[in-house]
Amino acid sequence: MADTTHDLTTGPVWRALARLSAPMVLGILATLSVGLADAYFLGRLGGAPLAAVGFIYPVTAAVTSLSIGLSAGANATVSQAIGDDRNPNRIGLHAVGLGVALAVVMAGVIYLIYPWLFRLLGATGATATEIAAFMPWWCLSFPFLVVTMQAMALFRAHGSAVAPSLLMTGAALVNIALDPLLIFTFDYGTAGAAMATFIARAIFAVIAVIYALHRGVLVWCADLSRDLWWSLKELARVGAPAAFSNAINPAGMALVTAAVATLGDAAVGGFGAATRVQQIALVPMLALSAGIGPVVGQNWGADKPQRAARTLQAAFAFCLAYGLIVGLGLAFGAQTFAGWLTSDTGTAGYAAAYMRIVGWSLFGYGFVVVANAAMNARSRAGWSMGLSLGRIFALYLPGAWLGVALLDFTGITLAAVAANVVAACAACVMAWHLSLLHPRSLRLTFT
Repeated sequence: MADTTHDLTTGPVWRALARLSAPMVLGILATLSVGLADAYFLGRLGGAPLAAVGFIYPVTAAVTSLSIGLSAGANATVSQAIGDDRNPNRIGLHAVGLGVALAVVMAGVIYLIYPWLFRLLGATGATATEIAAFMPWWCLSFPFLVVTMQAMALFRAHGSAVAPSLLMTGAALVNIALDPLLIFTFDYGTAGAAMATFIARAIFAVIAVIYALHRGVLVWCADLSRDLWWSLKELARVGAPAAFSNAINPAGMALVTAAVATLGDAAVGGFGAATRVQQIALVPMLALSAGIGPVVGQNWGADKPQRAARTLQAAFAFCLAYGLIVGLGLAFGAQTFAGWLTSDTGTAGYAAAYMRIVGWSLFGYGFVVVANAAMNARSRAGWSMGLSLGRIFALYLPGAWLGVALLDFTGITLAAVAANVVAACAACVMAWHLSLLHPRSLRLTFT
């Protein structure tokens, strides 16, 4: 077993959550800052590059969800193997190999279809030209991202979040540092932003693998074919629904962006800028969703379901308190944040309007992501997929198209609020049904 493994089945659950989640705040914040940096630098080139980012982000986020799903599969399978004392080493190797194979295939498919896909979403003219400069380099970078994500999942499964955080932070810092150099100094423009991403991901994929091997998280096995079919089935059982579940939100956002596009490029740019600020605001809850999986997985594998339930109780309490703070911050700071990302008055107005209204509902999105992570770790990825599917396709997407028809941009923001709040209620019901909210008592306990 890896020398980085931590036992998460004893001690206060809040301490286990904090040890895994706190380092991830820095890593996730750094990663999401890349999107903000791209929007900031490309926004200085004009409206078309910024609108291109608005179209690109939800599509690339949807594809990136493949790596998130694969890492969820690796996390759940390896953490449960640790919890019941099965050898996790071979599973880790199979997880990395499967990830690389699927990533290469997916990158090739996206490269072939992206011109048609963005035309379908409403990107035309100069915006489409900027997208064409970005996407080939992004496709080349995707397999390297998947390798890094799988390595980070193995570290988290062993109870270590520091290494994933440092890897994410390092890759983001290199990416952001290269952005102005390649965009402005070497005058590659929008392509330069994607080139920076490619270089950073390639460097840190190599570093992630070398460090995982060094720490014993990734261990070479002589007979790689042994138990391969079993590993693939176990990884797919959680990974496939988790990938689809994670892809649902950005894919739905791409379709919502198509609704926003009916209002013009300024609305698309404002919507894209606002959702980037939103992602930054969500970082602690996203970090919590990364940290809760190993805790629930190890405790479920060790036959300690009540302890796993107390973990989700603590996570929900945090999401509620933090979400209210975020709502206040965005309500009062929306115009300032929008002004940082764009100098265009119309675009800034759309961004500020979104943040002021939707910010109050972000606690609900936190409920969804932590419940999804807990259900994935419980090997109930189908439930988490259903939750994400319902939030987007039963609530947000139809609400956005109806809202834009009746109330223009305000209708889209109200649809987002309704989707977040209703999905939070559904998350609680599902978690209760799966014994992840300690059905013997509603009292919150944190020890």
